[in-house]
Amino acid sequence: MHDRHTRRFGLGTATCLVMGNIIGGGIFLLPASVAPFGTVSLVAFGVLTLGALALALVFGRLARRHPDTGGPYVYAREAFGDFAGFLSAWSYWTMTWVSNAALAVAAVGYVHVLFPGHASRGTDLVVALGALWLPALANFAGTRYVGAVQLVSTVLKFVPLLFIAVVGMFFFDPDNLGSFNAGGHSTLGGMSAAAAILLYSYVGVESAAMSAGEVRDPERNVGRATVLGTVGAAVVYLLGTLAVFGTVAHDKLVASKAPFSDAVNAMFGGQWGGTVIAAAAVVSIIGALNGWTLMSAQSPYAAAKDGLFPAAFLTKRRGVPTFGVLAAVVLASALTVINYLTGTSGVFEILVLITTFSATVPYLLAAGAQIYFLLSGQRDKVRPARFARDLTLALAAFGFTFWLVAGAGYAAIYQGVLFLFAGILVYAFMSARRKGRAGAEPEPAAVESP
Repeated sequence: MHDRHTRRFGLGTATCLVMGNIIGGGIFLLPASVAPFGTVSLVAFGVLTLGALALALVFGRLARRHPDTGGPYVYAREAFGDFAGFLSAWSYWTMTWVSNAALAVAAVGYVHVLFPGHASRGTDLVVALGALWLPALANFAGTRYVGAVQLVSTVLKFVPLLFIAVVGMFFFDPDNLGSFNAGGHSTLGGMSAAAAILLYSYVGVESAAMSAGEVRDPERNVGRATVLGTVGAAVVYLLGTLAVFGTVAHDKLVASKAPFSDAVNAMFGGQWGGTVIAAAAVVSIIGALNGWTLMSAQSPYAAAKDGLFPAAFLTKRRGVPTFGVLAAVVLASALTVINYLTGTSGVFEILVLITTFSATVPYLLAAGAQIYFLLSGQRDKVRPARFARDLTLALAAFGFTFWLVAGAGYAAIYQGVLFLFAGILVYAFMSARRKGRAGAEPEPAAVESP
């Protein structure tokens, strides 16, 4: 029974969940990161956006077929069995808590801009841990509070970014753009090099599908929220990057550590742009952490229902799988402590590489599942035109995700595959326990406390 702290997400909140999870802290540095390649990077971003939209549409189709919490895990297991489902859930779970630690560390840099002074490693650690635990507390309070935080934080970050994107067009100077292909590559080579940096900009498109069980009328709203959230993020990304390219001189942009701040200062003069953008970045990261903390619990919750993750992950309170939230925030906190106390980023960097690859595994399996469903005849009688369209979208989504894997680089794939294979041990243990219990007692049901 739902209590007053549990409120299923409507279309607006589900859209904000998608948009808020896609737009984290990376957007604030992206224009400077791709500036060395020239404006060909904008073309690369456009192509990537089409791939992300194909993936978003595929998630919408899959959610209509299986409107259950767990999204990619549910689709992979339904299509390919327990092992594929487990690999999807394991990869996604890993990606969420490690990337949460990375987001918290990124937030510290922006807090320094807001409160300049002699920061110590201890202070930075406290700030990073606060960035992890505040969103976790919102999650413990229930879906009603998760939705409220997501709605407010998405508006607070979307408005200033959209403002710069739109107003920047009035200050746009084509002379600032530099050359089309500035990196010395061929046009295709420049696009690929820029794309390798931009590829992970759209991770988060699956957010509404992952929380489908918490969305009102998921058969309709998950697909709509996924596409609307992805389009909203794309508008901010593409127009924002174009505005920065057109307002900050190319040679300055290449060396910029805060491109959106430089754009505000170029438009209006003074140095206040840094403070405004740093505040927007902190809000953006906290909002992303709020959404990703919920995501970190949904995949293991769905897998635990099928006996593929420990039963503790079934503990659910006020619509939120609380044990999953706790496990993820504790692991992310431990990783953050290691990052600051050891003073070396070696372990941290390896784990960030793991997430780069881990994000692609559930996407590949989900796109593959949609192709399987379409080709195996597991569909209602549909017109050939619709079948062709759905199959084309699924193949485009698979191709886009394959490109993500290729862009991850050798180190990320190497570290990621090792961690993926380590999951086989967990699967073996859980599978053996489940077989041992078969017939002895029924599968555990979700534990919902008031």
